[in-house]
Amino acid sequence: MGTDEKKDGKQLSQKGTGKKFKYGMIVFIALLLIGGFAVTMRRETPDEPPIDNPDYRIVIRTNEFAEVFHPAMEISAVGGMTLRYGEESQEVAAGEIEKFTPDDPRFEDGDDKIRITANDGGEITLHSIQRAYGTPSYAGVIELRRTEDGLVVINELPLEKYLCKVVPSEMPFYYELEALKAQAVCARNFAYKQIMDPGYPEYEAILDDSNARYQVYGNCQEDAFVNQAIEETKNQVMRYKGRLVTTLYFSTSCGYTTGLEAWGTEEDEAARYLKSVEVKGDDGDYEAEIPWYRWEIKIPAETLSSQVSVNTETDIGTIQDIEITKTGDGGIALEVRITGDKDTVTVETENKIRKALGGTGAEVVKQDGSVEPGTAMLPSAFFTIEKDGDAFVVSGGGFGHGIGMSQNGANEMAKKGKTFEEILSLFFHDVKVETEE
Repeated sequence: MGTDEKKDGKQLSQKGTGKKFKYGMIVFIALLLIGGFAVTMRRETPDEPPIDNPDYRIVIRTNEFAEVFHPAMEISAVGGMTLRYGEESQEVAAGEIEKFTPDDPRFEDGDDKIRITANDGGEITLHSIQRAYGTPSYAGVIELRRTEDGLVVINELPLEKYLCKVVPSEMPFYYELEALKAQAVCARNFAYKQIMDPGYPEYEAILDDSNARYQVYGNCQEDAFVNQAIEETKNQVMRYKGRLVTTLYFSTSCGYTTGLEAWGTEEDEAARYLKSVEVKGDDGDYEAEIPWYRWEIKIPAETLSSQVSVNTETDIGTIQDIEITKTGDGGIALEVRITGDKDTVTVETENKIRKALGGTGAEVVKQDGSVEPGTAMLPSAFFTIEKDGDAFVVSGGGFGHGIGMSQNGANEMAKKGKTFEEILSLFFHDVKVETEE
């Protein structure tokens, strides 16, 4: 899922290096004997779709990825575009902006649907929304659907093309090639898994372009280096015991990752690939020099008391004590008891703990001395907390939920010469990278 993470206030992006491999039976056997990681096979199971690179349909949300429904939409294409609605079609000149609103009569002819293609096979620009890099453009088809709540905008394009604007939106484009390749495989896995559980069946769409439930798409432009990483891992996915895995990732580890227990999920043999690992090599923790590897927040007790009361919807009064009563693999906080002079509240799971103790009432000081403003969530749930006079000091490490692949960890591993297969095999236990043909 993408991730709910941002790094230094910016959405993550990525980079990597690698080679394409074709394996015959002899190499396949050799890999098994030496514990190799990449194999090639075609596999279909009853609960999984064939891997045929189908067109993906993605709901494009409004500014800040806030809403599904748009009040209106202005669209153009550099080489001109063709509109199709019902039995009708309409040509729009190169660069000319066409405006659509829910009361557009063309929706009547098209059964509440208008499909738009670029005449030169290029991208279609949506002028009514903004993304991190400016006004976004999209490859493939743009479909507009009229609903009672407004326009729904759907982008339809091949999976591999979809990844070209997912990977740079989720990991910095300037990261090492092998790290970008690891991210590309993770993003592909995530997308394939969504076929089995479409998020917007009412619009025949699989997912949307936000990180609230999915992966960020289209927040950054395509990049040739990122596209190289995608191409060099084309059709490659990860499987655990023959099944596609759910590829979770986050920004930065504290030296450890954790398992799904952090989200209150009971251990399941089918998800054993998501277990706690040490993110370290022969020279120690890979991320030891990353600013978010260690951080500290000192927050006045009065401020924290107010934030906890709001975030937990419980008037606890002034906080007297905060105790981590349960930890999970890697040292993550799983349960915290917060005692005030009016009431006591117990908060469970990393996400809820980060929200309960988070807020804008204090700055976050990273290990390199740089400072970030506090946000609605603590940077991570890997922390200790103690009272210091009229304040509480939260000392933590890492950034993000801590499950699956650390993106900064992947990049640091790539800097030390690790391949994307080696990176993935560290973060996802006993998985195999397979090329679907």
